[in-house]
Amino acid sequence: MFRAASKQQTTVSEVSSRPELTLVRNEPPTETRQFLTRGTPAFRRATIGLFLSGFATFSLLYCVQPLMPIFSEDFGVTPAASSLSLSLSTGFLAFAIFGAAAVSESLGRRSLMFISLLGAAICTVVCAVSPSWHMLLAVRALEGFLLGGVPAVAMTYLAEEIEPRGLGGAMGLYIAGNAFGGMAGRVVTGTIAEYLSWRPALATVGILGLIAAIGFLHLLPPSRNFMPRKGFDAGFHVKAWSGHFGNAALPLLFAIGFLIMGSFVTVYNYAGFRLVADPYDLNQTELGLIFTAYLFGIVASWAAGLLGDRIGHFIVLPIGVLITALGAAVTLSSSLQLIILGIVLVTIGFFMAHSVASALVGRLAHGFKGHASSLYLLAYYLGSSIAGSVGGYFWLADGWNAVVAFILVMLALCLASALAVARLARR
Repeated sequence: MFRAASKQQTTVSEVSSRPELTLVRNEPPTETRQFLTRGTPAFRRATIGLFLSGFATFSLLYCVQPLMPIFSEDFGVTPAASSLSLSLSTGFLAFAIFGAAAVSESLGRRSLMFISLLGAAICTVVCAVSPSWHMLLAVRALEGFLLGGVPAVAMTYLAEEIEPRGLGGAMGLYIAGNAFGGMAGRVVTGTIAEYLSWRPALATVGILGLIAAIGFLHLLPPSRNFMPRKGFDAGFHVKAWSGHFGNAALPLLFAIGFLIMGSFVTVYNYAGFRLVADPYDLNQTELGLIFTAYLFGIVASWAAGLLGDRIGHFIVLPIGVLITALGAAVTLSSSLQLIILGIVLVTIGFFMAHSVASALVGRLAHGFKGHASSLYLLAYYLGSSIAGSVGGYFWLADGWNAVVAFILVMLALCLASALAVARLARR
């Protein structure tokens, strides 16, 4: 909790609004930590376990995205309304992250992540048998709420347990798991829906999520640098979150999360509506295969983490944003091949920027890294939820051209934020 500093307490930084108060660490001093180091079996188990958590989270979360045109037809809803099957999940996830970060301080990192993955996988199976659109949306909202227990806690585990010089690469591999899960969930549901229906497609993804959750629990080593807190002190958590806004770079990183994720999800939400219509007329299998562009994201996130460790995160971050903008512009072409190329570039740029921004949050936060991660991910998923739905109105107004214009405005703001973070870091 926050209290006046004393000789018996280890403090980390002053609270900007109350100079006489200090934050008391809930983690061991740096010199007593036992980090997981590259090349050790424990490091490999941790990275593989977190890869599985990312796979499960994003396959469960985004498996509905290629099904939106089907939902629109089967349930008689508009494209913007069909996007609620994803936007509600990401919206509830965004706010659940706050509670998850607080709960993990008492329950523990690994336990909370496993419970969240297990519950979300069960929700996906329930969605497969939902008799109505409103029930499907309600279960998807619950699923998003449950998944809030994974992303911020996973990022915190990495920041606490991985040696600093290996953090970029480990974070990149975790986000590669996110990319692989996002791709697999979309491809599996798109392909199965083409030959059977969307219901067995969702059931299959739910079962895969259950398997991944069990593998995660088996592989991830217990935390060694985490000291659980007793009870729940709301005031402590509020001050821990607000304290991060005294660091001028962090709000800019939160803005980057909102804008880069909002741009990425908007591309994938409405590209499907464009490509199943004339003159492309792609079927569900073909549309699902478009999401194999995530393979490039897997490589890009891992490579960006390593590259950031070597040449500097503040160089790689704006490059990722620029690649995303280039890809969005390329999708304006009427050529299917160029549209696919543009989607690939958007995917590469997005995962580069997100991987680096995630690592920077962990590096630049002064203590209470779980709270900093939760703020980043709140902005990140709000970007998915808000921009992902708002993009539907641009689609209805003037089709793909209006959607891309909306995306490019967000990316221009994202680039300005990235350059501002780099300037602040040089001071």
